Amino acid sequence: MTQQDERPDDRLREPPAQRFAGDSHQLDLLQALADLRAEEHEARSGHRQITVFRRAPVTHVLFAFEAGGQLNQHSTPGLVTIHVLEGRIRVRAEDQDHELAAGGVLILSPEVAHDVRALEASGMLLSVHLESSG
Repeated sequence: MTQQDERPDDRLREPPAQRFAGDSHQLDLLQALADLRAEEHEARSGHRQITVFRRAPVTHVLFAFEAGGQLNQHSTPGLVTIHVLEGRIRVRAEDQDHELAAGGVLILSPEVAHDVRALEASGMLLSVHLESSG
């Protein structure tokens, strides 16, 4: 039985419990971007995404944007780090545009509303570190 056979028909990837199992995780983000772009399903709002790691309070999400792809305005209760791996994006936060190219990083405090637009085909790693409630 292949991995694909073990997944429900509507699941694109192996379940998170399997992806995040173990005590160490080595990621090749550029290969993961290539794999993400090669998936058969259509991109939504000009992007594809996959959570590459999640363990409270930290989540890392990889995005592959088509030129013009976007994430509409949103916020999260955690510290957000946006790291551009390739291409160029524009992040609008607090009435300011931040243009980031490959290697650029933007850090946003919790609850800062922001949106993202790819100025060209781009790859981005978004990390969220939830704030302690205590």
